[in-house]
Amino acid sequence: MSDLRGKRIFLTGGTGFFGKSILSMLRRGYLPETDFVILSRNPAHFLAGNPEFSGMKTVRFVEGDVRNFTFSDGSFDAVIHAAAPAVTTLAQGEMRALILAGTRRVIEFAGACGAKKLMMISSGAVYGPQPSGMGRMAETTPCHPVNEYGEAKLEAERMCCESGINTVLPRCFSFTGPYLNRNIHFAIGNFIRDALAGNEIIIQGDGMPLRSYLYADDLVEWLFRILECGRSGEAYNVGSDEAVSIADLARRVKRLLGSSGEVLIQGEKQSQLGANRYIPDIGRAQKELNLQVRTSLDEAILRSAGQTQQ
Repeated sequence: MSDLRGKRIFLTGGTGFFGKSILSMLRRGYLPETDFVILSRNPAHFLAGNPEFSGMKTVRFVEGDVRNFTFSDGSFDAVIHAAAPAVTTLAQGEMRALILAGTRRVIEFAGACGAKKLMMISSGAVYGPQPSGMGRMAETTPCHPVNEYGEAKLEAERMCCESGINTVLPRCFSFTGPYLNRNIHFAIGNFIRDALAGNEIIIQGDGMPLRSYLYADDLVEWLFRILECGRSGEAYNVGSDEAVSIADLARRVKRLLGSSGEVLIQGEKQSQLGANRYIPDIGRAQKELNLQVRTSLDEAILRSAGQTQQ
């Protein structure tokens, strides 16, 4: 990461899963010569709940809402826009409004601060449902999002690319790590929570959907490689291409964590052709940026559960 030495980076969404995963890597010595300014709605509250991130020499927090924050002083070499609504209970249209208002403000700031690069964290949701006959979705897959989040992210991509600022677009799939919220709609987090408590691991559906999971440390490495070396206007899928069914994932979590709770599959097997899939093709990142999945799924589960050292 020699190109990021001595650089100054502004980060939104610094207190969510992506932000905490970045902070965790920085705390362990990643990018020691790069300065970060991190936007948070309430830095004092965040640091009180996450004291391990206090006193980091290369990190400064500023208070503000991504939709209307006061511009920080000085110039920045890069802006990373990782802020996005974390809840799914917003009223119709509210998520889109939040995402687009935040993106608009970030673009304004990136222009004002002289940023040479803008990285807008996007999502595999921009593609829409993965066709049953398609093993993995590449960046060339036509985008047909079917939910408000995917539609807003795709529109945010366009806004950034049309801004005139050198923009790169990581399209992020599914992840796991110590800072993943275990109490919201992420299957792997729910499974780890229940396994650690010795509770039953309950699958509401038939367990057949296929997913893949990239570990948080790998995610951070991928993001900064894309920031440093990604081509302007280009999208890069970020994730693992190792598919696992939800049922097999639950069984694997139970086995690895030695849980006494049983895996219960409550839904009946669906008769549709092909399993529901959400798996990226990561060939572009591998070939252009020499990125690899370094952490196996088993190791990722153990680390996410706090069973091994980072």
